[in-house]
Amino acid sequence: MRSVIPAVLVFLTVTVVPVCASGFDNKIPDQQSIDALAVKARQAQPREQCFLYAELVQQMTELSVRRYAAGDVAKAADLLRQVQQLTRKIHASVADNNKRLKGTEILLRRTAFRLTGMLHSSSFEDRPLVAETLAQVNQVQSEALMQVFRR
Repeated sequence: MRSVIPAVLVFLTVTVVPVCASGFDNKIPDQQSIDALAVKARQAQPREQCFLYAELVQQMTELSVRRYAAGDVAKAADLLRQVQQLTRKIHASVADNNKRLKGTEILLRRTAFRLTGMLHSSSFEDRPLVAETLAQVNQVQSEALMQVFRR
């Protein structure tokens, strides 16, 4: 009986903890949800646009990573170019934003982590686009973090 309890604990740790750590909001983004979020971000108040654009960048990056893994490199690259355009919008609005700035920074940090993984798994031809996108996301994430500390 004593040897069964540690085995059960190890089993539960290995199977349950990763599921709990992944969270309930980690749904797989699709193009329809991204389009809906883009419309919502464009129509939002200026104070909320920064966070919504960061959420859009995160979802587009996740979809790009999934498409790249599935072998659809052209669509993945197109999504990364769109991410670069959105980081410019975040850059323009991060200084004026007062709402949900810490959430914006967290989303951008997660996005940078996913892009780093994509960079390591991408082919030599695809790395410049991924590296450029990662640099832009890192820059905007740093700016958001600096704004959090200025408050």
